[in-house]
Amino acid sequence: MALLELRALTRRFGGLTAVDAVSASVRRGELVGVIGPNGAGKTTLFNLISGVTPPSSGEVLFAGRSLAGLRPFEVARLGLGRTFQNLRVFPNMTVFDNVSVGAIRASGLRDAFGWRGTAQARAIGEVATEMLDKVGLAPLADELAANLSYGKRKMLEIARALAGRPQLLILDEPAAGLNDTETVALSRFIGQLRDEGMTILLVEHDMGLVMRVCSRVVVLAFGRKIADADPATVQRDPAVLDAYLGTGDE
Repeated sequence: MALLELRALTRRFGGLTAVDAVSASVRRGELVGVIGPNGAGKTTLFNLISGVTPPSSGEVLFAGRSLAGLRPFEVARLGLGRTFQNLRVFPNMTVFDNVSVGAIRASGLRDAFGWRGTAQARAIGEVATEMLDKVGLAPLADELAANLSYGKRKMLEIARALAGRPQLLILDEPAAGLNDTETVALSRFIGQLRDEGMTILLVEHDMGLVMRVCSRVVVLAFGRKIADADPATVQRDPAVLDAYLGTGDE
């Protein structure tokens, strides 16, 4: 059974159909890329999956359960973690506390920071420390997030998503704004998560990264799904070439 299943998912904004009857699935352990030209509906699709935006029609099933009507924090507690295209870290909080927020959301606690010294707070702290170590930010745990470089803030957001122990990790353009060295390191890290069995849905404009790490690629254009196959097949698909390059039948 698919961990994530989209059934004719549609979102309209007035006269604009941003996501148009998209059906797709992600099996446990898969790393699936979602690509498409600017304005194809990729981020809107992620917002529909994570509860940020309600669908106009269609359905999202996660682990066999419909997500209809659930708010983002309720979706997160079911085991869906995500990052955002535009960074959403808390600049005036420490790196450690930023990651702790992810564990708090998943736990359902309302005020773990006020319970320091309790068993719950210690458990959250252990998760935060583990995830900071995983992304290489443990030495910066006491730094304010505002003092981190852009690339490190990207990794901080991933660590916060991982702190919720998600069944599915959604990454929205994680390589955007990174330099070549940071992108290579990110690619290796995502590959490591894949090899550990993490189920990942990835939106990314860096085609090199997508083709290296993804087992399957879904392509959107004007809100519709135009391809869903392994990376090599997608690269040869005439409809995909036309959407990106305007090659038509030439």
